[in-house]
Amino acid sequence: MTSSPQTSAFVPAGGAVHAPKADMDVMRCLVCDIRNKSLCNSMDEEGLAALAHSSRQLLLPPGMTIVEEGEPALAFFNVTRGTVKLFKSLPDGRRQITGFADAGQFLGLSTAQTYSFGAETVDNVRLCRFLRPQLETLLSDYPTFERRLLAAVTDKLAEAQEQMLLLGRKTAREKVASFLLDRMKAFHQTANRRQEVENMASVPMTRVDIADYLGLTIETVSRTISAFRRSLLIASAENHRIRILSVATLLNIASGQKTD
Repeated sequence: MTSSPQTSAFVPAGGAVHAPKADMDVMRCLVCDIRNKSLCNSMDEEGLAALAHSSRQLLLPPGMTIVEEGEPALAFFNVTRGTVKLFKSLPDGRRQITGFADAGQFLGLSTAQTYSFGAETVDNVRLCRFLRPQLETLLSDYPTFERRLLAAVTDKLAEAQEQMLLLGRKTAREKVASFLLDRMKAFHQTANRRQEVENMASVPMTRVDIADYLGLTIETVSRTISAFRRSLLIASAENHRIRILSVATLLNIASGQKTD
């Protein structure tokens, strides 16, 4: 599929709803659920207004392509709701999921001319899109935003190193335990009411996606999750969530320590 000259977000007619570009944009930023937990938290009122006017809000259903690997890197995205899966593709059609971007995280930042990965919505996703020239202007005019973005990039590099360890050295039980703990951490970082999400992990992705991400078979992922459930380490919850009943035990499993 070929991207339009303006953006690499692949959104067919009717697939996205665009917010009006006026004062409503500033209000959108002011009332954003994750304003204090995202890249925007370093911006003062003037900076926030510039950020709002430079962005376009997109509302996307599950299964929509946001970034296509190899296409021109013309836009940068900040996820404000939902989950996006990131992946790399091989010439024969196989692909490896390399991560998941949740609310408060960004994707698409690149000094290269093309995207080195693909990105697709897992569930209903809301994001802010910045075209490359707009982002470059913001970084130049607002050094605090640039520093915040640099810190986020550093965090991403640390996550990549953790993923290499996850795929290269951990057992299936250790991988699944690590994944569930990561999903719990991600959910807690974006939750508005802490008491409602205590030890809760958001898992909107399919078992196929989880298996792809962890380098396991679907059967192994299903067996391991079922074993954790039988051992009363986790329990199913509503809205694609899993409650962690014993965080300490999962931490021991994820770190390779023996458990009873």
